[in-house]
Amino acid sequence: MRFLELAETLDNIERTTKRLEMVDLISGLLRVAEDDIKETVFLLQGKVAPDYVGLELGIAEKIAIRALSSLSGLREEAIEFELIEKGDLGKIGEELLKKKKQASLFSESLTVRKVYESLLRISKAGGEGSQTRKLQILLDLLQNAEPVEVRYLLRIVTGKMRIGVADMTIVDAIAVAFGSKENSDLVEHSYNIMPDLPELAYRAMAGGIDSLSTIRITPGIPIRSMLAERLPSLNEILTRMEGRFAIEYKYDGLRTQVHKIGSKIELFSRRMENITSQFPDIVKEIRENVKVENAILDGEAVPFNLETNEMLPFQEISRRRGRKYDLSETIERIPVVLFLFDAMMLNGKSLMDMPYAQRRVKLTNTIKESTKIKIAKSRVVTDVESADKFFNEALEAGCEGIMAKSIEEKSIYKPGAREFLWIKYKREYQLEMEDTADLVVVGAFGGQGKRSGGYGALLMAVYSKEEDKFKTICKLGSGFTDEQLENLPRMLRTFAIKKKDPRVESSIEADFWFTPSLVLEVKGAEITLSPTHTCCQDVVKKGAGLAIRFPRFVGRWRTDKKVDEATDEQEILEMYHSQRKKILADNA
Repeated sequence: MRFLELAETLDNIERTTKRLEMVDLISGLLRVAEDDIKETVFLLQGKVAPDYVGLELGIAEKIAIRALSSLSGLREEAIEFELIEKGDLGKIGEELLKKKKQASLFSESLTVRKVYESLLRISKAGGEGSQTRKLQILLDLLQNAEPVEVRYLLRIVTGKMRIGVADMTIVDAIAVAFGSKENSDLVEHSYNIMPDLPELAYRAMAGGIDSLSTIRITPGIPIRSMLAERLPSLNEILTRMEGRFAIEYKYDGLRTQVHKIGSKIELFSRRMENITSQFPDIVKEIRENVKVENAILDGEAVPFNLETNEMLPFQEISRRRGRKYDLSETIERIPVVLFLFDAMMLNGKSLMDMPYAQRRVKLTNTIKESTKIKIAKSRVVTDVESADKFFNEALEAGCEGIMAKSIEEKSIYKPGAREFLWIKYKREYQLEMEDTADLVVVGAFGGQGKRSGGYGALLMAVYSKEEDKFKTICKLGSGFTDEQLENLPRMLRTFAIKKKDPRVESSIEADFWFTPSLVLEVKGAEITLSPTHTCCQDVVKKGAGLAIRFPRFVGRWRTDKKVDEATDEQEILEMYHSQRKKILADNA
């Protein structure tokens, strides 16, 4: 298939904000992709491999600018200046190379496969001279590209697609292309246990949509983590759990999925990134203390002071992330303890359809505890007094709260799901707003006075899974240190766009707009009705949404979360109703 067909589809997607139209456009593309379907979906995502493989394109904006300069004859400084003005290197490249393309008589049409294979070579290029090789491959693509192809080639290689297509949109498109919308649940279930959309699209095309039902969990391929709902009181948790549940420490660390394949160990973050190389100490512990041939386990890696037996703040573990040098010294300085709390596979057998209590027993029998690998502390409770005592023990131990887990027959492990089989209860429930919220940066406002020249506040949003939209909930300007405020423009520059992202719903006009990419943890005084914010618009009251009053940044950048894993609109609504119940009870 010609790359031009993909580029024109991307252009049409970019012109609409309607999710159903996006699904139709993508499903139409998939039907004609045939032998190039995997490559087509990868390029649609702006990737060359699934997240868990860890292959990134690695083209710096500087190299892309150099390529444009070489082909257009315009100086690099002039292109950089135009990028500051327009914020979209793809559009700039499209305009610059229009005339050159018209004058060229010997260009070769690009195919999807050639583009994909070229980008794959770029991602694998390393060592001395790699930047020159990457530049040459990119130049070869650009000089044979139509103007609209240039736009998307540059966006793909610099990691800024800007078309607002989420994974769940592609999930629906696969269902529609090779079955019907009613098959979306099947495709989503398959995606939850094999987060590789190109592979799912290929299998649906080659074997029919029903062939996806044969997909099973596989060591080495991360599954999407099961998530928890929230409730504001232990009384409500006990009622919801029908009077009996397992209560477990909620550790404040890095969600870590462990895969053991013989002697090979792989670790994945909640975002399904391969983090094995960053935690050789955990790898060693698993190899020595997990007593089965292969396994998939769920846990939390927690920074720990082994001398005082105290948990350290979550921020400490972030200093272990992404390090390539001086790792031994960092391991010594910031030890990590892995607390395991679930088992999804043991010795090749899936445990996900097994009730939680049985999975817990199997996990306990599989792990030999040591100083650096432990089973999460847990017990079964049947009354609020016992639960409250355990909750306070958890806080005293340095946890952020507890997890309540159903022990009924229905308590299976559900990848990617957020249900009341698991309920989180954190210390913040006893203060101010019921809980912190993980919000997405979608815009910003120019600073005044001391903040002049930077951002005075950020426009924050929640995620609506149902609509695949980001809806505003507050302006955030408190809780940042002076250093953090100074660094915000630099951090957000990568995500800057000239107009509101098509997936953002906002009645507020921001001074700056961003592609939803960065998640921050935020705390507020309460959730209130709002005439301006779009979160839960018209749900509680006609003409009003919900907003967080007096929000403040709590200091935690949620780099472990994708934007579609941020706090959901429905969670905010539930927090609002729980808050109202508490106010009424207190005033009774």
